[in-house]
Amino acid sequence: MKKQVSAILAAGMAASLLVGCGGAASSAASSTAESTSTAASSEAAAATTEAGQAADITLWTYPIGKWGDSESVDALLADFNAKYPDIHVTVEYLDYTNGDDQVNTAIEGGSAPDLVMEGPERLVANWGAKGLMVDLSDLWTDDQKADISASVEAACKDSSGAYYEFPLCMTAHCMAINKTVFEAAGAMQYVDAENHTWTTENFLKAVQAVYDSGKTDVGALYCSGQGGDQGTRALVNNLYGGTFTDDAHTKYTADSAENVKALEALKAQDGINFDASINGGEEITLFRNGTLQMAFCWNIAQQKNEDNGPAGTTNSGDEILFMGFPSESGKPALQGGIWGFGIFNNGDDNKIAAAKTFINFMANSEETAKAVKTSSYFSVKNSLSDLYADDEIMNEYQKLMPYLGDYYQVTPGWAEARTAWWNMLQQVGADEDVTTAVTEFCTTANAAASAS
Repeated sequence: MKKQVSAILAAGMAASLLVGCGGAASSAASSTAESTSTAASSEAAAATTEAGQAADITLWTYPIGKWGDSESVDALLADFNAKYPDIHVTVEYLDYTNGDDQVNTAIEGGSAPDLVMEGPERLVANWGAKGLMVDLSDLWTDDQKADISASVEAACKDSSGAYYEFPLCMTAHCMAINKTVFEAAGAMQYVDAENHTWTTENFLKAVQAVYDSGKTDVGALYCSGQGGDQGTRALVNNLYGGTFTDDAHTKYTADSAENVKALEALKAQDGINFDASINGGEEITLFRNGTLQMAFCWNIAQQKNEDNGPAGTTNSGDEILFMGFPSESGKPALQGGIWGFGIFNNGDDNKIAAAKTFINFMANSEETAKAVKTSSYFSVKNSLSDLYADDEIMNEYQKLMPYLGDYYQVTPGWAEARTAWWNMLQQVGADEDVTTAVTEFCTTANAAASAS
């Protein structure tokens, strides 16, 4: 197995970069879109719950941009309580290391939160599929459906038609390169920097050029756990047009000939290492400190991160260029992130009604633009597509949004499949036969899907 790079990690690296790749980023500048509100949103907000309702409810939120920052969330809650002073919201802030364990422990103990903010893979495919969530169909009015893309809507409901999530924001996950290093290596000739895309052939040529320039650790397929695994899945699936699941999201298909070819190409490529000692957050740290020259765990929050210097730069000031994953056609199918709200059914109709009032305020009112900007991502609503009109980085990143691919994270057995995936990458990195490893992955994942 090619050498691991984890020994160079700095001691406190992961604290601010823990990912699903969803670390916090600075809030974007205000725009006129903050006052945008459709008639449909106002009607939806008025339809569910009346002002003056009294309830104490809990919100547990994963670190979705600055929804993981108490000061930012307190500002949103102040706006909410100005309109609904008798609905008191207590917030618990989760991370992607222990958050699932905290929620599952609360469920087992009969003390699940009223509201939870996360994505469909948890709200729909996990807790919703187990019958733990409230159906939010009444929030999904015809006007709301018209303002939200069909693919986002589909991800928020299960096969029975029950909606277990109302979405707030979304993004496209991508990768990134050290443009300064690529320029010095003569590798930018293989990159369409204007459109942030490249072909598989040019990707491999670029990696080789950077490797030949003396940067032996170009990229790492991190696989110590599931953190940031959307990056490794997208890389493998895009290279030769493979898929992770079938179109109906009923079974796992990662053992296709296209994915076998992709894994074999990555394993053979100089400068690409399978590293079983790091996860996505740690890969980002290695990329930022110059150890790695590309990152597969990236999104707009990382591009705007200013913890160690200006946005869009490494710790040493090198320019970072975000990129779509390479594909044979040059047009990637990017993994999307969708985040919103779900309600646990704790048997209290008054709290459920209050929780719906909260969702409508954040996602369907004149305050929605502010709530979306707190996430540092893009609105799911077409009516708020110009939310970042005055933000150069966000406008440029929006070039990737048309490349959003299938949201397959709602496939049954998802939690088991994620574990099986990084185990498979470890096997490939340890020189096990690729076909054998991906076959074992699909066997494990599909057994979990059948049992769900």
